[in-house]
Amino acid sequence: MLKLLGKAMDKQRSSRTLSEHLSLPPPPSPAVAVAINGKKKSKYVCFWALEKFIPEGFSDFKMIYVRPPITFIFTPMGKAIPISEARAEVASDYRKEVDSNTNAMLLPYKKMFERRKVRVEILVLESHDPVAAIAEEIAGTGVTKLVIGVSVPGFFTKKIDMSSLFANAVPRFCTVYVVSKGELASVRPSDSDASGTIRFERMERDSSTSDSTDSPSHRVPSSNNHEIANMDWGAVVPENYSFVSHQASNMSDGHLSVLSMTDNSQANLTFEVDKLRAELKHVQEMYAMAQTETVDAFRKLTELNQQRYEDSEKIMELKEKEEEAKHSASKEKQRYEEAMKEVEKVKKLMMKEALRRRDAEIKEERDAKEKDKLQASLLCPQVQYQHHSWEEIAAATSNFSEDLKIGVGSYGTVYKCNLHQTTGAVKILHAGETQLSKQFDQELEILSKIRHPHLLLLLGACPELGCLVYEYMDNGSLDDRLMQVNNTPAIPWFERFRIALEIASALVFLHKSKPRPIIHRDVKPGNILLDHNFVSKLGDVGLSTMVNQDDASSNLTVLKETSPVGTLCYIDPEYQRTGIISPKSDVYSLGIVILQLITAKPAIGITHKVEEAIGDDAEFMALLDVKAGTWPISETRELAALGLWCTEMRRRDRPDLKDLIIPTLERLWKVVDKAQNSVGRTPSGPPSHFICPILKVVMNEPCVAADGYTYDREAIQDWLRENDTSPVTNLPLSNKDLLANYTLYSAIMDWKSNKQYGER
Repeated sequence: MLKLLGKAMDKQRSSRTLSEHLSLPPPPSPAVAVAINGKKKSKYVCFWALEKFIPEGFSDFKMIYVRPPITFIFTPMGKAIPISEARAEVASDYRKEVDSNTNAMLLPYKKMFERRKVRVEILVLESHDPVAAIAEEIAGTGVTKLVIGVSVPGFFTKKIDMSSLFANAVPRFCTVYVVSKGELASVRPSDSDASGTIRFERMERDSSTSDSTDSPSHRVPSSNNHEIANMDWGAVVPENYSFVSHQASNMSDGHLSVLSMTDNSQANLTFEVDKLRAELKHVQEMYAMAQTETVDAFRKLTELNQQRYEDSEKIMELKEKEEEAKHSASKEKQRYEEAMKEVEKVKKLMMKEALRRRDAEIKEERDAKEKDKLQASLLCPQVQYQHHSWEEIAAATSNFSEDLKIGVGSYGTVYKCNLHQTTGAVKILHAGETQLSKQFDQELEILSKIRHPHLLLLLGACPELGCLVYEYMDNGSLDDRLMQVNNTPAIPWFERFRIALEIASALVFLHKSKPRPIIHRDVKPGNILLDHNFVSKLGDVGLSTMVNQDDASSNLTVLKETSPVGTLCYIDPEYQRTGIISPKSDVYSLGIVILQLITAKPAIGITHKVEEAIGDDAEFMALLDVKAGTWPISETRELAALGLWCTEMRRRDRPDLKDLIIPTLERLWKVVDKAQNSVGRTPSGPPSHFICPILKVVMNEPCVAADGYTYDREAIQDWLRENDTSPVTNLPLSNKDLLANYTLYSAIMDWKSNKQYGER
């Protein structure tokens, strides 16, 4: 009978197990969704999900965070402004700031997943209804596992049952796990879990219990299974054992009639049934005890894991703080070093400023002395020019013969003359110009004392009738030579570099003259004259404009004229437009002259032509004066660029004559030296007494110092700023006064005029 009862029970148990296997759900989605609210307790939700699903083989996670939609922008004063009323750039910046804060808040949770070497996708949703937003996301992605916290501040109020909200909202194909303080609080199973998976797990455990009643440990559910640990196992196990008892009871009732003949058999059957019931009760007690021990062990394990996680988080925080401290210390050290460097820099600047002030004071004192000397010389009744009568000038020009007429300028006619066996050029002012006799006399007195190698030398004058006598220049004007009037030979290209430098140096001398600077106002090739060695000299200086020293030092507004003078195409456009003149008005005219030197073309439209051609080598070479020889393309382009810079429309955009133009032209002059050496020119050396003892070059302005030696004026002035002794004898000087050596100056000028430059 017992064997028949066992076979019936085995058959029924096998059929039930098979049916359970046939109703298993399809495999779950490979991703697990974890919903967080960013509060401190959210880390327990992430920790539980990692501990639960990584051992089950899940490696993809989705972290969902729902925030309210951005509808207002809060100002620094706390006022809320609708985002629709804010400017587009303000709204965009506010959204970027909110996104940045959200990313910073989610970063620690993201690191939790990355440290466990699993993939995690961050989903930030915006909705006033977080439950609906998460449910919609689950429905769209098909995720079958969702982990949430017991309470999510900001999502729900404490009075709302979150489990019921998610149970109603989340699709039925998704299982919802509710976690509280790192432990599973409840589960809302999916349809597949409720119908197949959970029942299958119960059946497996019941069958194992009935098959091995002698080993209670086999009937204990596996640890770490939170779903089964939360089931009512007291209701599951007795159900199967009731079935066995019931079957045994039915079977015994069916066979009592057969066994009734023997009372001993009936007693044995009753004994077996009671024995089975006692064993069943014992198994139930053992199973309940094992279940309790399993739950307690799992709880302790979870607490230990949580403690380990918190300890690791603290260690990571301490390491991060240590790194931040090291980084801050490094930055502080760097700032300290930079501050010390800045202090040293300030000290050096202060020292330089002190030296500059001392030099300025010395220069101011020296200029004051020079001004006093010049004013004293102006008050002297003797002037340093030869006075000629009208009869002498008329006789020297053969009564102003047309054959001796050299040219006609804006202010007068120029004749070649011979006064006292000296060839010269006399300029006779036009009728009516003598009305400016006061200004003419003032300029004549100053120009009679001006000497420069590249300024036309004033030999004499007839102040009563407005006549000026200059040295004669054999090769005429630069304009005639560039345009090759009367088929004169072209000037070589390297000589043109030199001419540009000579004219620029003459203008610097005029602008720096004392006590009143001079602005030429009419710089053009027609006023640039060439001697028999093609040394250039700037003419018509006597009719230039003198300005006040204070105005000239500012280099801005130096004089305001109501009627600008000069030659069309050479006049400063700003001067022509406003009547305001400055030293940079001459810079504009110099730029036009430079462009004509390299192209030999008329001044009208020349800046436009050069600007169009300078960027292309072929066009630029075609624009150059081929009669001057083979131009060096790099240096010539640099010279052309300098000319264009000088012709900027606005005065403030033009380069400074002394600080920028002169150094550039001097550097380009080195090309001229190479060209002269390549053609085998051997200029004769100057006499030894022409050489400055300090500079070791020919003197421009020889001056006698207190030691009796002659020096170049600029060189000895620079020496005396820092020294009180003689550069030659090294003995103390009785004074620092300088006396111009006009005799030596005239000899040097004659030597420069007679110096041979080679075959022309």
